[in-house]
Amino acid sequence: MAKILLTSGPTRQYIDPVRFLSNASSGRMGAALAQAALDAGHEVTIISGPVEISYPDGATVVPVITTDEMLEEAERLFPYFDGVIGVAAPCDYKPDTVAKHKISKTGDKLTLNFVETPDVIATLGAKKTARQWVVGFALETDDVRLRALRKMIVKNCDLLVLNGPSAIDSMENDVEIFLRPGDIIAQLHDSKRELGKQIFTLIEKHLIRGADS
Repeated sequence: MAKILLTSGPTRQYIDPVRFLSNASSGRMGAALAQAALDAGHEVTIISGPVEISYPDGATVVPVITTDEMLEEAERLFPYFDGVIGVAAPCDYKPDTVAKHKISKTGDKLTLNFVETPDVIATLGAKKTARQWVVGFALETDDVRLRALRKMIVKNCDLLVLNGPSAIDSMENDVEIFLRPGDIIAQLHDSKRELGKQIFTLIEKHLIRGADS
């Protein structure tokens, strides 16, 4: 049995007390992977941003809101786990300042300055031990394979799942799966529920069983 940490869902970066920057990530793929891992007899903890779905019974869920909170929990928990599956779609940017009060209309243009948020999976990839593994997810719109391979290297992922923007808030998905150092080991199209099973089977084959052998 492996202890698996999983990040899932979106994050929110607040502009003022009532407005925030986010995306339409639903958490469905994270839930599907968590269910597949639980069905295979593994222990699962999910660090999740705000979602409307319910995660599988049997998984421990750690709720967060911002990307910084997701990173904080991931860094705290990762040393106690065999690997991490980074399915979450955290915000890449946040306002450099958050207004203390609701921003009201003035009739003028509103300019916001943004700074990058920390990269959760890259941070864990840099800290993983020889016995730990990291699975990343990449969503790209152009030069997709090249960008995915770059992310695999930069984030020190052992396996990476590439999908397109149509995956966001949908029931189905098309994915390509890369195994380090960059071999494409699968091209899949199915419902997210079935993809979760298929992707986890490959994770188990190449990373979990491989680590145990």
